[in-house]
Amino acid sequence: QVQLVESGGGLVQAGGSLRLSCAASGSSGSIGTMGWYHQAPGKQRELVATITTRGSTNYADSVKGRFTISRDNAKNVVYLQMNSLKPEDTAVYYCYVNVGRGYWGQGTQVTVSS
Repeated sequence: QVQLVESGGGLVQAGGSLRLSCAASGSSGSIGTMGWYHQAPGKQRELVATITTRGSTNYADSVKGRFTISRDNAKNVVYLQMNSLKPEDTAVYYCYVNVGRGYWGQGTQVTVSS
């Protein structure tokens, strides 16, 4: 059973930065695509960014140029560096990994104050 442990959320002022981390453990197979999604109150969960095993990345238009996703394959960790944060980035951020099927982290709250 794959377990995901997220960290790095918190409260930050607009224009500030945060770095999220998600460590995967318990996998008996190769970890495929990893990513981050977020869900704001009253809204559906949405893609933020994904990264393949080869390092190809995909970003939501709303975060392009501000957020950077990266991964450490040796440690099975995926990161999300979030810069120039805006109040509309406020949401619960969920880590996602594909190991034969999708697994989700428990979520970490990011709150950006204006």
